Amino acid sequence: QVQPVESGGGLVQNGGSLRLSCKVSEYTLDYDTIGWFRMAPGSAREGVACLSTNDGATYYADSVKDRFTISRDNPKRTVYLQMNDLKPEDSGVYFCQADPGRYHGNQYRLCNFPDFTSWGPGTPVTVSS
Repeated sequence: QVQPVESGGGLVQNGGSLRLSCKVSEYTLDYDTIGWFRMAPGSAREGVACLSTNDGATYYADSVKDRFTISRDNPKRTVYLQMNDLKPEDSGVYFCQADPGRYHGNQYRLCNFPDFTSWGPGTPVTVSS
């Protein structure tokens, strides 16, 4: 599987917004779940927002509910993460993963039980206080 390519990270002030993009390779089989994960220094990687392409169902971690929105542009094979009202605790490296079928379109399972042997470089987000 070719890793998706993340972009859009940067430095933003407390309360600011960013939109991350995840481009899924054309060589990746049709995926039925896709999600965003983040890793802060000294912390484990956590799933923050995941999407089932079967029915559009979404899952958000409690810490980002009502502030983050995951969406997709199918023709562009791109998934976005709109992040509003950013807080310093949102800082970290953000990663994207697309799965072609192991999670059977279950966005909750993807976010909470990611099982991937390789991850892309991610895109860093820093929120200043």
